[in-house]
Amino acid sequence: MHPINIQDRIISLKHKPFLIAEMSGNHNQSLERALQIVDAAADAGADAIKLQTYTADTLTIDFRENEFFIADKNSLWKGKSLYELYQEAYTPWEWHKAIFEHAQKRGIIAFSTPFDETSVDFLEELNVPAYKIASFENNHLPLLKKVAQTGKPVIMSTGTSTLTMIEEAVQTLRENGCKDIILLKCTSTYPATPENSNILTIPHLAQLFNCHAGLSDHTMGIGVAVASIALGARVIEKHFCLSRAEGGVDSAFSLEPHEFKMLVEECNRAFLGLGQVHYGILEAEKKSLTYKRSIYVVQDIKAGEPLTPENIRIIRPGLGLQPKYYEIVLGKIAKQDLKRGTALHLDMLM
Repeated sequence: MHPINIQDRIISLKHKPFLIAEMSGNHNQSLERALQIVDAAADAGADAIKLQTYTADTLTIDFRENEFFIADKNSLWKGKSLYELYQEAYTPWEWHKAIFEHAQKRGIIAFSTPFDETSVDFLEELNVPAYKIASFENNHLPLLKKVAQTGKPVIMSTGTSTLTMIEEAVQTLRENGCKDIILLKCTSTYPATPENSNILTIPHLAQLFNCHAGLSDHTMGIGVAVASIALGARVIEKHFCLSRAEGGVDSAFSLEPHEFKMLVEECNRAFLGLGQVHYGILEAEKKSLTYKRSIYVVQDIKAGEPLTPENIRIIRPGLGLQPKYYEIVLGKIAKQDLKRGTALHLDMLM
């Protein structure tokens, strides 16, 4: 798999994880708050801030009956129509330029998830460096075709998708010119549970589609995301808000700034901890060799006396003979006086 360059941030197994803060609708229809979210994401160490580009009219119709109304008592958005939810959650298109420019000033990447062809045209005018495809849009093959034809890297979530659906989506992207694809394991429940995350799928996704893989994580906390690094995830997306207590359409499963900072730190630690397959004694460990055990004289021994379990023992530190020689040296004769506390060596014996 070749490295992918998104605005000079390299995504590969050899590079540290790429952490995306998903703003979604957590700005609560305030541009000032949106810019504060960019600041908080940058301060927390995010590599990128991601928006969603749609309007209620590009997603659905204004209708409050049947399947257009959210009646599920377990839903975070119960009691709203789809249209009302999307009106509340959408990021006004006239804000995008200001948010993107502010992100650039703060040194993080800004990009977005388009939800129809017109939003792709709009985002192209802003020269986004990459595109995200949401789980709920990965069957929208005309949209995928349009995105692929931009030639830019595509990060696609795989929630609510069969393997056949993912295969169709990837094929559509590749056949229309997309060379850089990153697939994100995703569980499309809000919030998701760790036991439904199935992150063992991540290396399988990467191998099956010969692409880089990552995680779009809707669980609470950071444990699942950090664990995914060990499985090869190099892109992590998490919803982000200034404060869950202050609300926001996705705030219930979003990380606050101090939590996102911890996510960045621990994902980077996990990445550094992977290292490489290595056996033997590291240079940094050599001082610690003294804390291993070895054979020591524990009672004074006169020249000509035998070594016995009473006058030699396997103890710390590790400056004497290795313990594997203990049974071999028992009964051997000392060729010199040996004081208590002497590290035993073969040249001391007859």
